[in-house]
Amino acid sequence: MLRLIGFPWFMSDKRDFMLYRQNSLEVLPTIPDCTVDMIFADPPYFLSNGGSTCQSGRRVSVHKGDWDQSCGVNENHSFNLAWLRECQRILKPEGTLFVSGTHHVIFSIGFAMQQLDMKILNEITWYKVNPPPNLACRYFTHSTESIIWAAPTPQSRHYFDYHAMKDENGGKQMQSIWSIQPPRKQEKRFGKHPTQKPLELLMRIVKAASRPGDLVLDPFSGSGTTGIACALLERRFMGIEMNPDYLTIARQRYLSLDEETLVEERAKSFRKPASLAARTLKAPPPREPGLFDGLRTPGLGEDDDRPGPPDHD
Repeated sequence: MLRLIGFPWFMSDKRDFMLYRQNSLEVLPTIPDCTVDMIFADPPYFLSNGGSTCQSGRRVSVHKGDWDQSCGVNENHSFNLAWLRECQRILKPEGTLFVSGTHHVIFSIGFAMQQLDMKILNEITWYKVNPPPNLACRYFTHSTESIIWAAPTPQSRHYFDYHAMKDENGGKQMQSIWSIQPPRKQEKRFGKHPTQKPLELLMRIVKAASRPGDLVLDPFSGSGTTGIACALLERRFMGIEMNPDYLTIARQRYLSLDEETLVEERAKSFRKPASLAARTLKAPPPREPGLFDGLRTPGLGEDDDRPGPPDHD
């Protein structure tokens, strides 16, 4: 077990599921270098500033807590840079980090990763399938979140279970658009967290980027979905969370793992066999000749054999 400040708020009998009731910026510096195999982080989005959203057909406040209030662009970014720097330090060379967020925070996350010279592997789009409507009717309906997958350095040789993802996708390569329902009522039976992620999403992430027995960290663990995915997939888990109510939910979920297994199985039963998540797009049918097909712009003809732009890793 890692030597950290204080004692875990909760620890399983096998010491493979630990919850710490502390501030991440206090705990992360106590973790030794290169000791964590994978990190999933769902940091504050800084959007609790008087807005509203639609929930069950009613307008409700989006205030999630004081922890989600913005302190200004510069201070918000400094916070992201600080915890990402610690995550970079504690990751093993082949380890990786997933960070989820909306447009309120994800651009700061990406820029901070660039500042730290991390290697961005993928930008995954989580499509929420049935999002709440936009009440203002002045924007497109917000129906996605971004997940940035990154390795600690440009030289990292990261672990990726390509074959498990291909098998999950019916024998085809898994694409970076994942169509997954938001958490269902059963996943919130012990209580609600305002930014809770679906178990199916975390099961996929943990399975893709870690092995059984690996140590997975969530520095903003909330109601413990990352930990539940780890427990079901036989990974060791360490979660950090300041709110005792959310820690209580996470503990209750862990102590009811059999019920969580049923939640995951039920989620899979709702999944369409060829969902938007990762299907291979078919080539469009041949079209009829158009009015301007006879025209040709110099330099853009089909017989132009000049080399195109180089591919990037």
